[in-house]
Amino acid sequence: MAQKNRLQSGGRVDRTKPVSFTYNGKKYQGFAGDTLASALLANGVDLVGRSFKYSRPRGIVAAGAEEPNAIMQIGATEATQVPNVRATQQELFDGLVAGSTNGWPNVETDLMGLVGKVGGKMMPPGFYYKTFMFPQSMWETYEQFIRKAAGLGRSPKEYDPDIYDNINQHCDVMIVGAGPAGLAAALVAARGGARVIIADEQNEFGGSLLSSKETIDGKAGSAWVSEVVKELATYKDVQMLPRSTVNGYHDHNFLTIHQRCTDHIADRAPNGQVRQRMHRVRAKWVVLATGAHERPLVFGNNDVPGCMVASAVSTYINRYGVLPGNELVLMTSNDNAYRTALDWHDAGRKVVAIVDSRRNPSGDLVSAARDRGINIIAGSGVIDVHGSKRVQEVSVASLSEDGSRVTGSVQKLRADTVASSGGWSPVVHLSCHTGSRPVWKDDVIGFVPGATVQQQLIAGAISGDFTTEGALSQGIKAAQEALSKLGKSAPEMAVPKTDKVVQGKPMALFHIPHSKPTSQAPKQFVDYQNDVTAAGIELACREGFESIEHVKRYTAMGFGTDQGKLGNINGMAIAAKFLNQSIPETGTTIFRPNYTPITFGAIAGRNCGELFDPKRYTAMHKWHVEHGAKFEDVGQWKRPWYFPKPGESMHEALNRECVATRESVGILDASTLGKIDIQGKDAREFLGRVYSNAWAKLPVGKCRYGLMLKEDGMVFDDGVTSCLGDNHFLMTTTTGGAAGVLNWLELYHQTEWPELEVYFTSVTDHWATMTISGPNSRKLLEELTDADVSKENFGFMDWKPMEVAGVPARVFRISFTGELSFEINVQANYGLHVWEKLFEHGAKYNLTPYGTETMHILRAEKGFIIAGQDTDGSVHPYDLGMGWAVSMNKPFSFIGKRGMGREDCVRKDRKQLVGIKTIDPNVVLPEGAQGVFDPSAPIPMPMVGHITSSYWSANLGRSIAMGFVKGGLDKMGEKVYYPLADGRVVEAEICSPIFLDPKGERQNV
Repeated sequence: MAQKNRLQSGGRVDRTKPVSFTYNGKKYQGFAGDTLASALLANGVDLVGRSFKYSRPRGIVAAGAEEPNAIMQIGATEATQVPNVRATQQELFDGLVAGSTNGWPNVETDLMGLVGKVGGKMMPPGFYYKTFMFPQSMWETYEQFIRKAAGLGRSPKEYDPDIYDNINQHCDVMIVGAGPAGLAAALVAARGGARVIIADEQNEFGGSLLSSKETIDGKAGSAWVSEVVKELATYKDVQMLPRSTVNGYHDHNFLTIHQRCTDHIADRAPNGQVRQRMHRVRAKWVVLATGAHERPLVFGNNDVPGCMVASAVSTYINRYGVLPGNELVLMTSNDNAYRTALDWHDAGRKVVAIVDSRRNPSGDLVSAARDRGINIIAGSGVIDVHGSKRVQEVSVASLSEDGSRVTGSVQKLRADTVASSGGWSPVVHLSCHTGSRPVWKDDVIGFVPGATVQQQLIAGAISGDFTTEGALSQGIKAAQEALSKLGKSAPEMAVPKTDKVVQGKPMALFHIPHSKPTSQAPKQFVDYQNDVTAAGIELACREGFESIEHVKRYTAMGFGTDQGKLGNINGMAIAAKFLNQSIPETGTTIFRPNYTPITFGAIAGRNCGELFDPKRYTAMHKWHVEHGAKFEDVGQWKRPWYFPKPGESMHEALNRECVATRESVGILDASTLGKIDIQGKDAREFLGRVYSNAWAKLPVGKCRYGLMLKEDGMVFDDGVTSCLGDNHFLMTTTTGGAAGVLNWLELYHQTEWPELEVYFTSVTDHWATMTISGPNSRKLLEELTDADVSKENFGFMDWKPMEVAGVPARVFRISFTGELSFEINVQANYGLHVWEKLFEHGAKYNLTPYGTETMHILRAEKGFIIAGQDTDGSVHPYDLGMGWAVSMNKPFSFIGKRGMGREDCVRKDRKQLVGIKTIDPNVVLPEGAQGVFDPSAPIPMPMVGHITSSYWSANLGRSIAMGFVKGGLDKMGEKVYYPLADGRVVEAEICSPIFLDPKGERQNV
């Protein structure tokens, strides 16, 4: 298969290893070392997609992550589909199947392109706000049209067969970018004994040196790269990550790195290998050596296939051995782009002209072009490109000295390729992720990273120095500074010798004018991916959008997978000019993660399938299964719901379990309760701030119930916390709330009270917990321990260390049933042993296991709440009748105190938790039933509350319920009615929520 644009020699591809691939259903051939983009260009493929809004033909523009057009759908099967992959970053492998992400019925003949031609003027910025509003009856038609037209790639419809991975790492120095600056920094840091991670998104380290003809120390730049990489590989504390994009930079030097492990090998990862990996790195110091992207110039029809960024043309020639055309016109405002014309000429193809916007260009590269006889048209610009699916000719006109207007006649030049360069934009994206605002520098004609609170250094082109010598020098200095800050000795390293090239001053030019006004000129594209034009930006400003952030959102500039890599500076400059202000006054948008798109698989890692929502089992789970337990899922735990005997219904099982517990002794597996170990000299103070009640004087050996509130004063969790030592506490939470509470504690410690010395450790899984409740529970415990557990020695809300069944245990006298109860906690590996011993000795007492449903009934008989069931984020302690759990006299205001004082929270008609007794004791109200005071009121009836908990109580011989009623605490004995969905209206009486043993005598025996 012929590769008509492939050079016979040169580049870093291996011509002895041909690689076959398929693009849009047609087979092509490239070589090992190609990207999909370079292979397509080698085969003369001009059209790689259609634009987002106008469906215009688009070709390859760039050679790296900044590519806006060549966004591909990859995958040979439905299961291996990956959307929106940049062809410039996808390495070629045998059997690769790729296709354009848009174009109907195909990319060559796209019917939507007619809409773009006919309706271009009808689709300005914000057209979707203006066009599809009326008539309303047509909205469903509009929606189908918009959904069909919108989007890029498509998601796979089958399960992904590959596996992904996450890894957490720490390092002394994290270096982002492995060009000359990054490699120099890594070499110095490695020699200084630092633990180093260096990551680069390309498949090879070297950055710009892989595609240039520069020399370092008298040899090819790529040779210097090989020597450095070879040395770095000898250091055990240096990790090199090619094919790895640092996609996010977060506070406290936390970075995420998306590594493509096997995307370059096959459609599916080889057996036993992961496809992609997400590295989560905490670094002491970060060196950003991310380089710069070359800016294209904005001129008429600059999106026609064949229009490319100048440096990309050189990359394809020098790195991949591909000449992407025959006749080149170079449009530039700086000397550096002359390298492209020289590379093109030296490769044997015709340079039609170099069109330079400057009146008197000078410098070594300009002289080299003149020496080769290349025509230089100075003081001019390419104002228009002619062609549909490929450049055919260009219009060139002389410009005013400042480049703001056309001043001469137009001449046309035949060409099939236009390379343009408006200078270089430092890649500041990552530096912005942590909130740092970039700073404009006139001498750079670009933004550079601004001040930051991160331990961050920059080196190379990101600083605005675009020379190789500058990159090497700054990389060395950055590493030496980082080593010094780390307390390590910084080795000296001489800056390698590089080519000295004298260059003329670049011109600050972004938008090439046309002989017509911008609004009437051919489309001049700023953002290729989102079809944002210069006219569109001017229109947005004309319509009142003066903030650059507003302009961005109105026009969609910098949206999508592109993130403004090529177009943002040009767009800001056009807006600034229209608003008659400077670029610094206009400012820049702030970039956010992700730098380039990453797959959901890499984010999830192995946390999918069974690991996405893992099942958690207590130490006694095997026993529960063997004894016929029915289970429910609570906070990922498999908790016994109830224990039916053969032939027993759920209702019968619950009645039996409830009665057995009240009359003798029942046992509950409570291992799933959240358990957080809290230590530190400020632990007591911290508890006082996060709980609504007081903790300053809780003695060692005592326990206390507490409510935890959000800032608005509303209850979000509760539990018992025990004092294990002067600076040591054990907090228990609800099963489902354990993770949320731990996050809450850490959030307040890290962001609000970092000065407090306190530490939190989740120990939920470390302890097996079994609660024995009932009048015979003490007798049972006495058979298994030598400790004195009498009422006199072991009072309610005490805890003691002791041995139970020969196992060290913590035993707590707390009760969620209202009965005499002992909560036995042992190391989880001994849980089943102690559980079985309890049953061995408990047979004489008819020891009965019960599950969560019986637990709910028993606690409801006592009026105990369940956070999340009897609370919903809208009730505070006083609504629950639990003002006794609030201390307003603590020296430091607790979380939620001020929230409870809001006007709405002190209304007398707030819904309050009360008990509900149906007049017919056999009727069990459904949970969620809405209450009314007047059942004959016309619909919609004014609702006054709802039922939160409702059960049949075998111990009381009637139904019981808890619920909210407006002003309910002052309405004891009054009637309330519950209209049901089946038409019945249930009459009930408001009462105390404590239905059994209101004095608490049973739990205190």
